[in-house]
Amino acid sequence: MTRLVLASSSPRRRDLLARIGVVPDRIVAPAIDETPHPRELPRAYALRLAVEKARAVPRAPDEAVLAGDTTIALGRRILPPATDEAIQRELLGLLSGRRHHALSAVCAIAPDGTERVRLADTIVAFKPLSPAEIDAYVACGEGLGKAGGYAIQGRAEAFVRFLHGSHSGVIGLPLFETRALLAASGVAFG
Repeated sequence: MTRLVLASSSPRRRDLLARIGVVPDRIVAPAIDETPHPRELPRAYALRLAVEKARAVPRAPDEAVLAGDTTIALGRRILPPATDEAIQRELLGLLSGRRHHALSAVCAIAPDGTERVRLADTIVAFKPLSPAEIDAYVACGEGLGKAGGYAIQGRAEAFVRFLHGSHSGVIGLPLFETRALLAASGVAFG
């Protein structure tokens, strides 16, 4: 039986896996440099990080590793995580009234070493946000540390006027793609 190692410290990814009946046998936070390369495009960036995270975690011969990365892109621009309130305000201002892409890449490494990678590209459009709405959202604290400065599974969902793609991918792990990768890697579902 194939055991699963989740290469992530995100509680959201654990919760999302539980939705499809998967409980990781081990959880290891990968230590990688997440700085974008010069002129790196968002899609390539998300895919690279998912693969690097999966490769950074040691695994036993009977283990598969799963890693993911969610990148928020505005055109060709990679939006950073909101590390403080000023950055979060700036990010929400950029996203206000505009469409952006939530690129959620997933990499699974099977026990035999086979790497499989998938990417879910979800288009999200925010309504125009007033300064008061931005201030209230920043004050609630839920978008700090999140790519693009928001958490769609929380209060920010009320800002979404349009979403095309994977809702779970915007949260942090596209479940359709993840399930397919895990099945191909020999991971059983509960």
